[in-house]
This record gives sequence, structure tokens and C-alpha cells, in this order.
Amino acid sequence: QVQLVESGGGLVQPGGSLRLSCAASGFTFSSDWMYWVREAPGKGLEWVSTIWPTGARTTYADSVKGRFTASRHNAKNTLYLQMDSLKPEDTAVYYCARDRLGTARGQGTQVTVSS
Repeated sequence: QVQLVESGGGLVQPGGSLRLSCAASGFTFSSDWMYWVREAPGKGLEWVSTIWPTGARTTYADSVKGRFTASRHNAKNTLYLQMDSLKPEDTAVYYCARDRLGTARGQGTQVTVSS
């Protein structure tokens, strides 16, 4: 069955960095557009990034543009999100997903940005 397993979250100070990973299985990962979405406390799911199947193109929400970088390693069936210059408002549970709305997503990994 389809599985998406995120990892790499944690507590980081403002201005710090984290790298999230998402291990995918149960579908043809290399053929799928993949997404990162997040859910902040008290808010709904927010789209963060889209990455094309080959990884050649990425798009980002304005709130993270220039600070976050999505990538993928298709041979390893793994998706990444490099997050730099983190802000307190980036605090959220981060999910990798097979659709932009996050309907088909993993269990998530918590990212907390706080001093």
C-alpha cells in the first residue's frame, strides 16, 4: 500500500535550519508530482511546495520562497525539504503528500521554531 514517512523535524532557534525527509513506497514515486504541506497550530493545511517528477522544477508558497528548497532522489524514493532562515511562524507539522491539498499525506513531522 502507499506509504509516506516523514522525518527530520525538531526544535530549532529562529534563523536555524532543518532538513526534512520523506520516504515513499507503494507507488511509482519517480512518476509523481510530490508536495510538501504544513499545518500550524489552530490553522488548516497550507501548501508549501511542489516538485516535478524529475525534480527539474519546483514552486513555493510566498511565505517560504527563498528560504526553503525541495528536492528528490528518485532512485531512493525519497523527498527532501531543506529549510533555512527559519522563523517562529514556520512552526507546524510538516507533511509530504501526493496531492496539493494534502489529502494523501504521511503522518507528519513536527517543526518548532522557538528561542
